[in-house]
Amino acid sequence: MTWRHWKLIIKDDMCLSKIINIADACISLSYWPNYFKVSTTVVIPKPNKPLYDSPKAFRPIVLLNTLGKLIEKVIAERLQFIVASNNFVHPSQLRGLKSKSTIDAGVALTHIVRSGWTKGRNTSTLAFDIAQFFPSLNHRFLILVLEKAGLDSKVSNFFASYLIQRSTKYSWNNLSSPSFDINVGVGQGSALSPILSMLYISPLLYILENRFNNLNIPISILSFIDDELFIVQDKSFLSSNSHLFCGYNILSNLLDSFGLIIEHSKTEVFHFSRNHGAFNPSPLTEAQSYDPKILGNIWVSFSIENYYSINTSITTPIKRYQQSSA
Repeated sequence: MTWRHWKLIIKDDMCLSKIINIADACISLSYWPNYFKVSTTVVIPKPNKPLYDSPKAFRPIVLLNTLGKLIEKVIAERLQFIVASNNFVHPSQLRGLKSKSTIDAGVALTHIVRSGWTKGRNTSTLAFDIAQFFPSLNHRFLILVLEKAGLDSKVSNFFASYLIQRSTKYSWNNLSSPSFDINVGVGQGSALSPILSMLYISPLLYILENRFNNLNIPISILSFIDDELFIVQDKSFLSSNSHLFCGYNILSNLLDSFGLIIEHSKTEVFHFSRNHGAFNPSPLTEAQSYDPKILGNIWVSFSIENYYSINTSITTPIKRYQQSSA
């Protein structure tokens, strides 16, 4: 049944209440029907790739039963409220929660850069991507995270049922594979995928922040689930590079313990300076074990325009909150 049909069905209050009752029953019984665990993974080529001879050039999208996805949306809404109220989520997280988006990340970075300029400091950032993040999540660890987040035991037990005995078949053009069991990861087509992934990464961010503080490394973080940004402010670009490089190595080792790795080829360093002239700061020296193939520096010189007025910056999040609370 298509989403167009479901949108018509849930306009009826009785039908909507029945769907909510099913969601309640799933949580109460800590059970997710096997019928909803069967999926089709469609392999879609990523646009504008020079070659399509590597799995990285394709994106897997999980197609699920539409009724199951609708029930997942109901559960995801409740999960959003619970984790937001108990402050388990790391404050740097800007994706996976309502009223947060890429716009908020852009506004936050703009504020950080401009506030640094008022103090005579330039801002350096290191952007990196966690490789194959969604398909790599360990189910056992995810359950432990959910328990640590203060969720009711029925909710944790529900996800223990939700994550196991899943299967999918792969579809590419007109070709279709046999069914395969899925023992790790969360499907990117699931309504629960963003909130579960965000919860999974939160403990890592807290541990990383504590290690930076203990080592006096002045790095702040902006997180967009699997896309992360390290931020350093200093008058010296050499000093900023050193801090970013140290933080990058600490992160790499920490991710190993979480069963995750960085996609080094996508790692980039950006410097924000008020200097409108020639701008080419020196990279780290070989004596500091700097590997340009890992950090792949890109030097950027520009001034950030004030795209957001004070009024817009304040009222936009309020409007989003009001809409999500309606």
